[in-house]
Amino acid sequence: MLQLFTSLDLYIDITLVIALIFVFIYEIINGFHDAANAVTTVIYTKALKPNLAVLISGVCNFFGVLFGGLSVAYSIVHLLPIDFLLMKINSFRGLAMIFSMLLSAILWNLGTWYFGLPASSSHTLIGSIIGVTFIHAWLTKNSILQELHLSHLIEIFLSLIFSPLIGFIFSAAVLLFLRCCFNINNSKFHYIHLTPEERCQRDGISKPPIFIRIGLIISSAGVSFSHGSNDGQKGIGLIMLVLMGIAPVEFVVNLSASTQDICRTNDAVVNFYKYCIQNYDIFNFHVTDFKKELISLKKKDCSFYTISLVPVSLFYFDFFINDEKNILFTNCIEQKFVFEDMFKKNYLLIEKQSLYYNISRIMFIINHTLCLLKNLDNYNQLDFNQRIYIRYLLISISDIISKVEKIPNLSVLDKIFLSNLKKDLLNTIEYAPIWIVISVALSLSLGTIIGWKRVAITIGERIGKKSMTYAQGLLSQVISAISIGIASYIGKPVSTTHVLSSSIVGTMLVQGNGIRAKTIKNILMAWILTLPVTMFLSGSLYLFFLFVIIFLI
Repeated sequence: MLQLFTSLDLYIDITLVIALIFVFIYEIINGFHDAANAVTTVIYTKALKPNLAVLISGVCNFFGVLFGGLSVAYSIVHLLPIDFLLMKINSFRGLAMIFSMLLSAILWNLGTWYFGLPASSSHTLIGSIIGVTFIHAWLTKNSILQELHLSHLIEIFLSLIFSPLIGFIFSAAVLLFLRCCFNINNSKFHYIHLTPEERCQRDGISKPPIFIRIGLIISSAGVSFSHGSNDGQKGIGLIMLVLMGIAPVEFVVNLSASTQDICRTNDAVVNFYKYCIQNYDIFNFHVTDFKKELISLKKKDCSFYTISLVPVSLFYFDFFINDEKNILFTNCIEQKFVFEDMFKKNYLLIEKQSLYYNISRIMFIINHTLCLLKNLDNYNQLDFNQRIYIRYLLISISDIISKVEKIPNLSVLDKIFLSNLKKDLLNTIEYAPIWIVISVALSLSLGTIIGWKRVAITIGERIGKKSMTYAQGLLSQVISAISIGIASYIGKPVSTTHVLSSSIVGTMLVQGNGIRAKTIKNILMAWILTLPVTMFLSGSLYLFFLFVIIFLI
């Protein structure tokens, strides 16, 4: 880590330190904002004392970050426009974008925590990203739909929307089943449906029975671990975004990647090439389609497009329509030099429209990727432009694979094969140094320990009109831990806050305790307002920072 600061100029070091402080503040706030999700049930069911519950939660959050992986981290990073991420993020505009996102997320999380509202840190971060992307698209006159990676964004939104519904439905259904099996009046296990106060009045003790208590403690630890593995990854993604922006030469690819790792990436590209050749027909490429596209492009007001034509031999030619609407013709043998020249002019990463992924374009991308990876033992052998170039190409191939995976009637074996290819393909660009993982883990754990009480009171005392029973607490935690753990495994960001809150609401309704309409209304308002408010905040801050930069320069 210290080597990073010694290799950069002083003003870059200062900028980097400030940006990292912002990220760590965000993670600390995330910790004490979401800590209540894990400790509320064990505290209010008398399974653990508050200080011990919070300490266990902090430790489990720490290990959740360490062992959580990186799939969620990079699902957040890839929401940003790729040309902005790779070409402009190290400019003043890119720095303005980073600080706008972080500051807006910090302000909203801090505000909702102050008022004790269990709002979602995931919604906050995604809203901040969308806000700056909107402004970027407006300033560059690009389509907002293309800038936002719409299909990826929809997948994330669906996971954020459906995860609370799953928590609500499953918690309610399982509690209903338990009430039928263990009737409160007849069953010897009736006490699982008692609150600590009711058990104290009936049996003289408020603590849950030993096996219920163990279940509550383990499920609380599970929620904390799952929270660390999901929300901690978002902090890792933010730090990697900051580092790629402020010190891109060091971080756009993993300079510590071994020769074996690079060979693994190279093998993935080769295997995908073979897959394309063997399954040529699934790409539905026809010469007539190419001609139609070329004619239609001539009529459009476009600055740059890339389209390709593949003869049977798979030796191909490329047509480039430049700013003057001239068609430039190049042979594949000369492509390496022409492509590098175009890359220096920022043409490659500023395509205005993505045409269909036909076999020609795929071969074009694969060809240049293999050229760069050929005889490569270490990424230090590449210059700065080539590092950005290889990152762009690998992400492009990954995007192609994702599209191929969605082709109807594709076999399960093919989908598994392509999924494994994608992991091997991205192993040297989707990474995080261990010091980043540990820093985020410590920040999240620290936040968990110091500021849990405000939101815990809302969840534990103000959602239902009556205290939660042992069964309610146990079910809410178990289902939340499983839901969030599965989401982390498949790389989907979810809101720990909303999953647990909705699970508790579901059990309250089935239990017949009743819910406090005012509290539910406030939680729903925070849920609904998070996206538009953070979008407005980040977009406004982005414009403000750009204005300040222009004024100072």
